[in-house]
Amino acid sequence: MPVTEHPMQALAAYLPEGSFEQVVEYLHHYKVHLTVTKQRKSVLGDYRHAGMGRNHRISINGNLNKFEFLITLLHELAHLLTFEQYGNKVESHGREWKHLYSHLLVTFIQHKIFPADIEKALQASVMNPAATANGETALLLVLRKYNPVQKEDHVHLADLPEGALFMMDNGKIFRKGPIRRKRFDCEEIKTGLHYSVSPVIEVKMMKEV
Repeated sequence: MPVTEHPMQALAAYLPEGSFEQVVEYLHHYKVHLTVTKQRKSVLGDYRHAGMGRNHRISINGNLNKFEFLITLLHELAHLLTFEQYGNKVESHGREWKHLYSHLLVTFIQHKIFPADIEKALQASVMNPAATANGETALLLVLRKYNPVQKEDHVHLADLPEGALFMMDNGKIFRKGPIRRKRFDCEEIKTGLHYSVSPVIEVKMMKEV
């Protein structure tokens, strides 16, 4: 995976105003090797604990907007803090991690770093953090509004009415169906096969022929 090594001061360009000093304090205190990577479809960030004389290692996707970058970093820092306190004796996204992640979120929320709509969406995360970013549907929908570049004629799947046609980036056309738990049941028009699709994915709206 191609990566970019950044001097600590350059990290400020990826973070919301008012958060840099707090973040750097954590990184220095715990001797974190932070890497900004190119976009990864499967994960937004990753944490690997210290071992064999090596530093803690955190990687964050560099294509995220500043607020999503910070929240992803806090998610991974919570893994670091969990390992520091409990080692490998607890579940990776168990109650210990949830408690520490919630504490980090509250700390940064109190400093008024986030816009009001993101702060409101974060309240649910504080109460019961999800194991993955995709589990935070309401939060992600708010965060993606702050992306600097929006694809032309694209919307989030959650914003389309049920029954609407849409095209994925791979060119396949689907019809949006009902929501099942946290994902939409969508039928591919060509094959009739059904797929479970994330509400936050960006799709191109299609007109009925």
